[in-house]
Order: sequence, then C-alpha cells, then structure tokens
Amino acid sequence: MRTIVLTLCLLVATSISAQEIHWMSFEDAVAMTKNEGNTKKVFIDVYTDWCGWCKKMDKDTFQNPEVAQYMQENFYMVKFNAEGKEPIQFDGRTFNYVPSGRRGYHELAAALLQNRLSYPTVVFLDENMKMLSPVPGYQKVDPFLQIARYFGEDIYKEQDWKSYTGVGK
Repeated sequence: MRTIVLTLCLLVATSISAQEIHWMSFEDAVAMTKNEGNTKKVFIDVYTDWCGWCKKMDKDTFQNPEVAQYMQENFYMVKFNAEGKEPIQFDGRTFNYVPSGRRGYHELAAALLQNRLSYPTVVFLDENMKMLSPVPGYQKVDPFLQIARYFGEDIYKEQDWKSYTGVGK
C-alpha cells in the first residue's frame, strides 16, 4: 500500500512539473496571429509519418520541459504533415497535396521549406506570418533553444547568426 501511495505521489509530481507543447493546426495559428496585440511568432514542425528523426526530435527535444515552456510562451506551435492531403488556404492561395512517386508532398510544405523537402525541418515565421528561416535536420535541446531564442527574442533584428553564436571568431 505504501508503495502504491508513493508511486501515485511521484506520478502526480511528475505530471505537474512536466510542460507539454499544445500543437495547433496551421489555420489556427494564422487566425491567432490576426488577434489585436499579438506578439507571438509562429513555429512549424514540418514532419512525415515515416521520418524516424522527426519522431526522435518529438521525444528528445520537444518533450524537454525547458523547450516546451519556452516555445509555448513565445510561439504558436504548429505540427504540419508534409504529406497531408487536405487543401490549405493561405495568403490568397490554395495549397494542395501533389502526388509524386510512392509518396507525394503538400505544396505548403514545399513553400515553407523553399522546395528543399527534407525532414525534420522546423520553420520560424514572424508575427505577420513572414518567413524568418527554415532550419533543416534533427536538433538537440541546447542548439534548438539557441535557435529558438534567436528568433523568439528578436535577436535576429540586431545581430547576425555568426555574431550571436560566436561561430567563425
């Protein structure tokens, strides 16, 4: 009995301290950016169901409590399947699924990734849904947070990436 009570207490404590990302659809994020006084940017995780590195990034990076908290506070979080089949209206255009080979791709994924379809790729957009940057590849927690803060805290407006990271000095 004592073991059961301790286990339950541990589970409750863990669930309280854990921060979870609440993903939304692309359309919902667009709607949220139109709210008066919006200061959040948009973050899009472009993935596919078959991508092992996408799943690893979900588990290792996005479920990290520090990452989850920072991202929830500073971004509207979108999870976008690059092979999704539903049409999406955005910026006066309809983006559709394009069958191609064994798998196809969504035109919005191609637009967000600047026609470089590689997964995972995360995309940062400003408050007005304008492209800041796609970032291809699996990202571990610390490098990911460095990138997220660069865009989330508007550092990109004052400092180039090399100066910010100290790379090339």
